[in-house]
Amino acid sequence: MTVTTAPTHELGAARLAAVRALLDTAFDGDFSDDDWDHTLGGVHAWIEDEHGLAAHGAVVQRRVLHRGRSYRVGYVEGVAVRADRRRQGLGGAVMEALERVIDGTYLFGALGASDDGAALYRARGWQVWPGRLEALGPAGVVRLAEEEGFVFLRPAGTRPLPDAAAPWSSTGGTAT
Repeated sequence: MTVTTAPTHELGAARLAAVRALLDTAFDGDFSDDDWDHTLGGVHAWIEDEHGLAAHGAVVQRRVLHRGRSYRVGYVEGVAVRADRRRQGLGGAVMEALERVIDGTYLFGALGASDDGAALYRARGWQVWPGRLEALGPAGVVRLAEEEGFVFLRPAGTRPLPDAAAPWSSTGGTAT
């Protein structure tokens, strides 16, 4: 299986439409326009087979404020595998490509996962962030209690993860 990577601007309209269709189907129609917007602007990794797009994921840059410092974080978005290709290692292959981007570019990686996807990320060394989550948006700092326990972090290379005793705040909206 071949994993291809490219920035959003190189995907073209047809491939972007295929990615959106895969995500809409994989998330049973619960993939919003905001979710889609969060998936764009970074580096995408995908696998195609004889039936088209089989798996996809992206890593985008986000800024996180923690203990008075602004971190560049590689945030994983839009990870999905077509139903007929699940449990065949495609999700892991896409994540491996995204983790290489994170290791070479960011201080650490982050992602939000449902209970369904958590096993894949734990098996790859991602850890649940045990601390408080906040977002910095137009209304100021807002706690994201509903996302606590569902955000995973992964150190990039040998860099340490932030101290969970202090909250971390993402910038640019309500998403972490």
